[in-house]
Amino acid sequence: AHARRTLPAGPLPDVTDFTAAPGHGVSGRADGHTVEVGAPDGKLPRALAKALAEAENAAHTPVLVKVDGRAKALIAVGDLLRPDAYRTVDRLRRLGIRAVLATGDRKAPAAAVATALRIDEVHARCTPEGKAALVRELKEEGARVAVVGDGVNDAAALAAADLGIAMGGGTDVAIGAADLTLVRGDIEALVDAVRLARCTLGTIRANLAWAFGYNVVTVPLAMVGLLDPMVAAAAMSMSSVLVVANSLRLRGWEPSPARGRGHRGGPGGKAGVR
Repeated sequence: AHARRTLPAGPLPDVTDFTAAPGHGVSGRADGHTVEVGAPDGKLPRALAKALAEAENAAHTPVLVKVDGRAKALIAVGDLLRPDAYRTVDRLRRLGIRAVLATGDRKAPAAAVATALRIDEVHARCTPEGKAALVRELKEEGARVAVVGDGVNDAAALAAADLGIAMGGGTDVAIGAADLTLVRGDIEALVDAVRLARCTLGTIRANLAWAFGYNVVTVPLAMVGLLDPMVAAAAMSMSSVLVVANSLRLRGWEPSPARGRGHRGGPGGKAGVR
């Protein structure tokens, strides 16, 4: 978009030898020059160093542009949090779910996003391998881990998690690595997914408890002849009807009636793993 605004009259140069390095950036050749776009590293010219400090103070994500190995520009990237992110994190917290933010962004913007969403644990400057290692570490602590992501950088963590959840608008790599995809890209559907899963699990447990209790009581009675065969057959049919009826109650389950509008503001970022 910046190039199109800068060169409105002429065509943009073709890019060849394009390469994407997950967690680091992209590179390619344009007009005979090697162009790299990625995270700032090493010593920068004074003007760019000043711009980097200003970007970090504003909780923006700095992106460095190099041409033929020399730093030429620094872009500060920032966006608004999705309005439903605030409500989603709050509702997950009330369901007893511990939220952890893992991002490839630098510490300042990551901390600002975590503060806005009231997430206590944040891991910044995470590479794809670092995100996967964090997932394994949490699992070793005994936690059951679900990862929400939408980018190539999230694929390893999505695959390593007990449950990988990809956003519908995410990359094919992330969707392929996930166990569940939110087709509409509605992040608040995470809460509905948790509620439905818990309701389903509760129904399964109730059915198993009823079936176990029924068999514990009726089978011994039938074995010693205290239960008439016709009565036993009727009781078995009634037991099956009760189990099916209990399961059919799930058809009456409904998601949250209306999405909260949340509130805008705060620095850019997304809830979950980025």
